[in-house]
Amino acid sequence: IERLKAKVRAKVEHPFHVVKNLFHYRKTRYRGLTKNTAQLFSLFGFANLLLSKRHLMRAHGINPSC
Repeated sequence: IERLKAKVRAKVEHPFHVVKNLFHYRKTRYRGLTKNTAQLFSLFGFANLLLSKRHLMRAHGINPSC
């Protein structure tokens, strides 16, 4: 059971790593729930796109430089 949880957790942690370390989103000021939520949705959307791009580039034998 713990291995199954670890597999899911490992896949979920990658977008958080991109948002925090690559996009430098560690702290935020409160601008309202709607604006903060919209910003987080867009950051995680961009993180998913970046991870998908890296995955596709590796599948085609191209070294991703990001």
